[in-house]
Amino acid sequence: MIFQLGLLIIGFVILIKSADWMVDGASNLAKKYNISDLAIGLTVVAFGTSAPELVVNSVAAFQNHPDIVFGNIIGSNNMNIYIVLGLAGIITPLAVQSCTVWKEIPISLLAIIVLFLFTNEILYTNNQLLTRWEGFVLLIFFVLFLLYVYKQLKTDTSSALETPVVKNMSLSKIWILIIIGISGLVIGGKLVVDNAGLLAVSLGISEKIIGLTIVAFGTSLPELATSVVAAIKKNNNIAVGNIIGSNIFNLFLILGVSAVIRPIKYSNAFNTDMLILTLGTFILFIAMFTGKRKKLDRWEAAIMLAVFIAYTIYLIAGEM
Repeated sequence: MIFQLGLLIIGFVILIKSADWMVDGASNLAKKYNISDLAIGLTVVAFGTSAPELVVNSVAAFQNHPDIVFGNIIGSNNMNIYIVLGLAGIITPLAVQSCTVWKEIPISLLAIIVLFLFTNEILYTNNQLLTRWEGFVLLIFFVLFLLYVYKQLKTDTSSALETPVVKNMSLSKIWILIIIGISGLVIGGKLVVDNAGLLAVSLGISEKIIGLTIVAFGTSLPELATSVVAAIKKNNNIAVGNIIGSNIFNLFLILGVSAVIRPIKYSNAFNTDMLILTLGTFILFIAMFTGKRKKLDRWEAAIMLAVFIAYTIYLIAGEM
């Protein structure tokens, strides 16, 4: 137990430091090539911080643990929206660009709708499985999203809303920072998830709750660390772009890969959790038009945290 707790703490430390390197490398890369931090957040940072989910879900799908597969992704996305953006928004109000409001947030909502249609036998009977062909469809959506990001890279050469002061680094040093950051995020995330999972199993917690809480929290730590560091550094585009991009990556790429590895049995019990995720996405969208426009204010971030606390109490009460 003490050994597992020690590895858990080491995983936290690796995650936080790796996130710092990731943000520094991504910010320098954006400045060197005159690419917006938003685009970097939606690609390099989002992929790096989604790597733990990809590792965990690939293993869970291969070993036929469907509740961990769905619980990890739905739970991680909920934590990203409510906890990560909530904490980052309390640290500093998060300004958001128009393309995020009108394009990325709706794309993340589309991903939720597609998953709901695929898993609830609304379009056809599939025995509530996320099938391999549906996994391929999710991957096609992911490729289309990458094409959209590529178009952003080609057309959006404007500076970030608030660009942090960065050192003049060589290209090789920048990529070393990014690669080490991604590697550290994967290693740290796996340390946290593995040891948190072992601790949870010893307490007799169901796989669904493990997936939605402990595993989701462990795999969301990179997003939490990266976005909090970015918020502290006043790099709002990476803070918001990282979360929206990671959520889209999780639903299209990671669930797509998981379903291709093995068709995944879906439980209707996750519909409530998907409803909470939809609500969080709507709250984020509405927040762009309340208070200061196109900005997640501190009071709006606090509301998101409060909603998640109520949701967590509901989860715990349902398990008792």
